[in-house]
Amino acid sequence: MSSLLAGCHAPVPTFAELGVLPELVGALARRDISSPLPIQAATIADALAGRDVCGKAPTGSGKTLAFSIPLAAAMRRSEPRRPRGLVLAPTRELAAQIAEELSPLLAARKMRAHPFYGGVGFGGQQQALRKGIDVAVACPGRLEDLLERGELRLDQVEVVVIDEADRMADMGFLPAVRRILDKTVNRRQTLLFSATLDGEVDVLVRNYQHDPARHEVEVDEDDLGRATHRFHAVDAAGRAALCAELIGDAGASVVFVRTKHGAERVAKQLDRVGVRAAAIHGDRSQAQRERALSAFRDGKVQALVATDVAARGIHVDDVACVIHFDLPEDPKTYVHRSGRTARAGASGTVIALVTPEMRRAAASLQRALAVEVEHVGDLAPLPAERPAGSRPRPSGRPGGARPVAEGDGRRRNRPARPPRHKAAAAASRQGPRSATRGGANSR
Repeated sequence: MSSLLAGCHAPVPTFAELGVLPELVGALARRDISSPLPIQAATIADALAGRDVCGKAPTGSGKTLAFSIPLAAAMRRSEPRRPRGLVLAPTRELAAQIAEELSPLLAARKMRAHPFYGGVGFGGQQQALRKGIDVAVACPGRLEDLLERGELRLDQVEVVVIDEADRMADMGFLPAVRRILDKTVNRRQTLLFSATLDGEVDVLVRNYQHDPARHEVEVDEDDLGRATHRFHAVDAAGRAALCAELIGDAGASVVFVRTKHGAERVAKQLDRVGVRAAAIHGDRSQAQRERALSAFRDGKVQALVATDVAARGIHVDDVACVIHFDLPEDPKTYVHRSGRTARAGASGTVIALVTPEMRRAAASLQRALAVEVEHVGDLAPLPAERPAGSRPRPSGRPGGARPVAEGDGRRRNRPARPPRHKAAAAASRQGPRSATRGGANSR
């Protein structure tokens, strides 16, 4: 395995020194891309040589170009409905963004890519296949639909890319991925990229790759720690007011919530207090999601309010702040969410809003993170147990029962109380109390 740490200072080869075709080097230069990132420097030469590649790297590390450059170099003109290149991605947004990133490279060689995903009609995608494309960038479900309709065949695919394989596993897509790979020729080249390579992903590597070159780019403490991490104590009723103020101070922000209903509610709450926001989640149509992302990129909205599943495909530069409106369920999700800011050497801020009933979970989360965290307000964990013989307190109060997740369908959500803007914001900004370093690195 070739392992490159984010903090290494070894000389970085140029794209030309890695063996990238001159026309592709020129296409990159026209986009002001002149120096490869670590995952690109590690994997491109092996991929250009025709080897299978297994790359482990975090979100935002440059994986898309790491496979797009060798994919564009390897492509030959394809027949209608029989692409020679195939990229599998877990979400609609990611498929669209990969196609957008890949297209200028293919255009330099007079070839083209097209995205295929659900949530839209078949007409445009069928027309693209009949006209002829060289690389299909697809979500597994829609690709299988097109295969069943007889709209394309995979018997001429020479290069397959599996992007974000770990997320494919999380979303239950790996059986479909395996069925798709079984329809391609065995002599294909397979490039697999993932943030983790264990469990089902490892099975995919062992069964569908041939002696892959393994490369790993780790997120070291300096890389994750490039962002400023803050845990803010806040009353539940004051979260929206504080969130609005934080966005106003920071600028372009991604706000994470647990549920679809929560995303809609928080976006409306932010709009009511003068922060332009757009929600993105699984119940939104593809057109709505694309409009929300476009408005965020163009600065027409200040905040994108997203669920974890929908956010997997969000790759937007210059995000100033990530706000965990709802605490993530585990350290891995925290790291993934937080990776939307402080990308490619930039700085950023990550803020977790901690309500009284979430203090213990916040303390556990911090212990698992190997980053320095600033505390704002009183975040002392609540007592672990009630005194013997005492009566349970009402849900939502310290020591009470675990609150029902907002919008989880188990009961109707009560109308949100009007946010106590002034009091909540003041109570939540009492200045940094302490800075501590978490324990074991669980990334």
